[in-house]
Amino acid sequence: MSSTRLLFVRHGAAEAADRGVIAGVKGCTGLSDLGRRQAEALRDRLAATPIEVDVVRTSLLPRAIETAEIIAPTLGAHLEPAAQDCDLCELHPGECDGMTWQEWRASYGFDPSSELDREMSPGGESVIGFARRVIGAVEALVAEHAGRSIALVVHGGVISAAMLHLMGVDEEAVRKGRPFWFDPANTSLTQWHRDDRTGHWTLDRYNDAAHLEGLTA
Repeated sequence: MSSTRLLFVRHGAAEAADRGVIAGVKGCTGLSDLGRRQAEALRDRLAATPIEVDVVRTSLLPRAIETAEIIAPTLGAHLEPAAQDCDLCELHPGECDGMTWQEWRASYGFDPSSELDREMSPGGESVIGFARRVIGAVEALVAEHAGRSIALVVHGGVISAAMLHLMGVDEEAVRKGRPFWFDPANTSLTQWHRDDRTGHWTLDRYNDAAHLEGLTA
């Protein structure tokens, strides 16, 4: 039976998060010391228990790129460096990129979960716009690499949007229902596979971060 496999890896803890900074392409300064140790722990886990991977993609943001570089040796010697895709970035913040969250709340503060179509700041994305972008990117990758194993080293928001889509929670349901989101741990693994004959997706694991046990800040 042919199947297409999706492996989502959330990036390690980010330096910008420690500083309370909104981390788009301007605000992201890569992994913190803890984030690098988390990625190294995942690398060691994958070395001991490999996961078959054919294609690797990451976002344009340094925290995702750095995570992908650290775990790359265990993803397969045959693989080229992870290609970077802007459509796999976290929500584009717009002009507030690089602000602290306190500054954002003072200038633009609102509840994104209740104003789903409102941009985070001028030039940025709304929650709905972000989700549409992510869903389109994932669907395009699945179509391009059907029958293969795709690893995406990405962000919590990207994983959340993809999860809702693969679970069959459509935009109308999100608008009508009580909003909910996922919060996967840094460097956690979330894995799906699709029966390519029926098109049915199955969740194999979510937020698997066993490699972080005993790792402290």
